[in-house]
Amino acid sequence: MPGSGGGAGAVLDQTLTELSYSTNTANALIHLYRAEVGKMTAYRQRLDMTTNWSVVTTAGLASFALGDPNNSHATFLFAMFMNYFFLRLEARRFRIYEVAHHRVRIMERFFFPAMLGDRVDANWHQLLLAELAKPRSPMSRADALGWRLNRNYLWIYAAVLLAWFAKLDLAQPKGWILEFPEAFALADIGNFPGWLVFLGVFVFYGYLVTLAVRAARAYPLEEG
Repeated sequence: MPGSGGGAGAVLDQTLTELSYSTNTANALIHLYRAEVGKMTAYRQRLDMTTNWSVVTTAGLASFALGDPNNSHATFLFAMFMNYFFLRLEARRFRIYEVAHHRVRIMERFFFPAMLGDRVDANWHQLLLAELAKPRSPMSRADALGWRLNRNYLWIYAAVLLAWFAKLDLAQPKGWILEFPEAFALADIGNFPGWLVFLGVFVFYGYLVTLAVRAARAYPLEEG
């Protein structure tokens, strides 16, 4: 619903300005705006906290795995699992953050321009009422996972993958020559053959990259 401050698609009738709002209505919307901004701030901090957990966990597991040649490379597979757990937790928080963000953007797009003298669509409050009556995130779980991957976790996963390769290489004597398919045996874990481990890792990383690319195309969020 565009405003009508003279731009393209302006609405010339059924518009509201600051004179259309009673004091109580304006105060209620202002308090709602402050509450939603406060919620956004709280969830933004929680998002940063989850990322910090992921970084600290990855660093600790990498130090453990690389600190002793006898420590199994499976430590890095566990790091991948833990980072996925943190990613899903962060994506859930991000969807809640986006609920508040969507309400804030509605008020910033319509209410405050009207208070500053612009003319906006008189039916904009139906958008806000719908959000208050049935809160819902404007993005899917897959989009949330992909967006957080784009912002932070692809870098973390890249570091884990490189460290995993380094661990596999460091376990071999100097002068060892990489040859396939024998090299797949480097990733053996107990009775699990190395080729199966490699396949699982690369399928998982392909899934992550697919999520990231899809989210970037389907949900181009505002920067910030």
